[in-house]
Amino acid sequence: MRLPSRAVMLIAVVALPLALTACSTGSTGSTTDSGTGTSAQPAKTKDPDSGLLTGTQLKKALAPASAFPAGLTLESDGSADSGGQFLSPAGRKTGKPDCTRLETTSWIQVSGYKGGVSFAQNGYANKTEEVDQEIDAFQGSTAAAVMKALRGVAAECATYTDTDAHAKVKLTGTATAGLGDEAYTMTLTSGYWENGTTLIAARSGSSVVTVLSTAGGDNGAASAKKVTTTILSALKK
Repeated sequence: MRLPSRAVMLIAVVALPLALTACSTGSTGSTTDSGTGTSAQPAKTKDPDSGLLTGTQLKKALAPASAFPAGLTLESDGSADSGGQFLSPAGRKTGKPDCTRLETTSWIQVSGYKGGVSFAQNGYANKTEEVDQEIDAFQGSTAAAVMKALRGVAAECATYTDTDAHAKVKLTGTATAGLGDEAYTMTLTSGYWENGTTLIAARSGSSVVTVLSTAGGDNGAASAKKVTTTILSALKK
């Protein structure tokens, strides 16, 4: 099941600066201390987005078509990125995860986090198979928190009912060595599906790579790993 991309978030990014401009008083003068006659100097704060890649940069790190199985083509409606601006960080939504999100694009949201302050995503598909990729950049230690949340999701969604066929789905998850700073792989299977789904989440510094694949007779395992490895290599350059 495919969901619309996060392109709607880009509208908010563009609208915010316009709103701030409309609310501005137009005053740009410095504040003067009446007691000393000197200009007050605001304390400098560290930019929380410093060192993070923008959506434009993350887009360049997405795996190219050559990393995907033959016969799959780019899905134009699934391509989006946050451009050169950073989004406002969103807090984590707590409570029981919506396990059905594991079958969709932007499945990182099952962690309770909507996504990073910047992102890039796209997907390749044919009539029966699909492979989706996304990179999200997070402030501070949030990327590690996202990975921890995803590991928890694997336990909470060990079995659930899917949306399309109302079939029972089994989820198995395991830590995966050799991919980025840390990685976790989940496999979804059901007796009602022709093929299962492999999900890989891998952290590289402050970025989290999430890949979904249903391509191949191995529940999408090989193709998911290839795309993930390709993205991680690009992020290290």
